[in-house]
Amino acid sequence: MKIRRLLVWAVLYLAVLVTVRDARAQLLDDLQVSGYVQAMPVWMNAELPPPVGSRSFWEYRLQNRLNIRWDVASDWTFNWQMRTRFFAGDLVRDLPFYADAIQESAEDGLVNLSWMMAERDSWLLHYNTDRLNLEWATSGWSVRIGRQRINWGINMVTNPNDLFNIYSFYDFDYPERPGSDAIRIQRFTGPFSRWEFAMRPDRDFDQSVAALMYAFNTDGYDLQFLGGYYRNRLAVGGGWAGSISMTGFKGEVMFFSDLKENGESRESNIVTAVSIDHMFDNSLFLVVEALYNQKGGREQFVLTGEPPAADNPSFSRFQFTANGSYPFSPILNGSLAMIYYPDETAVFISPSVTWSVLQDLDLNVLTQLFIGSEESVFQNAGNVAAASLKWNF
Repeated sequence: MKIRRLLVWAVLYLAVLVTVRDARAQLLDDLQVSGYVQAMPVWMNAELPPPVGSRSFWEYRLQNRLNIRWDVASDWTFNWQMRTRFFAGDLVRDLPFYADAIQESAEDGLVNLSWMMAERDSWLLHYNTDRLNLEWATSGWSVRIGRQRINWGINMVTNPNDLFNIYSFYDFDYPERPGSDAIRIQRFTGPFSRWEFAMRPDRDFDQSVAALMYAFNTDGYDLQFLGGYYRNRLAVGGGWAGSISMTGFKGEVMFFSDLKENGESRESNIVTAVSIDHMFDNSLFLVVEALYNQKGGREQFVLTGEPPAADNPSFSRFQFTANGSYPFSPILNGSLAMIYYPDETAVFISPSVTWSVLQDLDLNVLTQLFIGSEESVFQNAGNVAAASLKWNF
């Protein structure tokens, strides 16, 4: 009976989405509604904390994303974006902390906008709002308050400049990336220059973030310098984006230092990531990145979607990444990502294929392979295989 009610709910929900999509132009010209529905079976093998241990797992995910934008007036815009996810299978049933981990990851903000709608032994239904903001924009100014994504990163893989919304490169199921409860003020001083201030308060003040950035263009390079308060640390750095001949050249550098003494000293850390990207004549697009994290990276790997921190964004002191994508045809695209961690004697390999079945229907198949030595943080990470069928509306 529970499964039957869920199926009825899903059919009614899809019917509402189709109705809204077809009627939105007739209701309000200033209202835009978009999103997608995605079904994804996931298989993984890993060694997890007791009492689970080492074994294989199956999980089944059904996800809906809904994006609403309303141009309230000529200079006011309201944004509301949300996702509702259904999880079923071994992970929900066998991992005692799984539901809590999903809920805690969604509560990363000043206001809790998530809701565990239903939870049973082998399935759960979870809702989360990751964008909810009001923006005022006029000539030379933009002010946005509420849950939003503040993207200060430049590189395509690792972003130490991204103090507010750094994301996990291993998270294959969240292309929109998380948001923050924040205020963002931009002052545009020219066609290619701006001042920007952003503040993300936290319930624990020490975990708050506030920073000022100045960005401009000179000699074909976009440059930015930023500094501020990052989780009880001083954060100072910058980044650049330009090209050498026909090859893109990007980089980010950050210095972090404790504001309070830890013992007799203040700990500090330097994180830098430099990348090049090139589009070849045959449409192969390749990105290569080298990262240096002075403190040596994180020491524990739990779940692929676990977000990193800007002052410690890697699992190893050095990290080298190559990521390529190639369109085999107008409707078939392939990609391959590889990361080498010399400190951990480990590699990450992730091939992926996307097929555009119909205009608004995409099929994606990917795998993630973590191969590491017995002393590596990836020793128990295991492997993942997933398939995704997504309908965009």
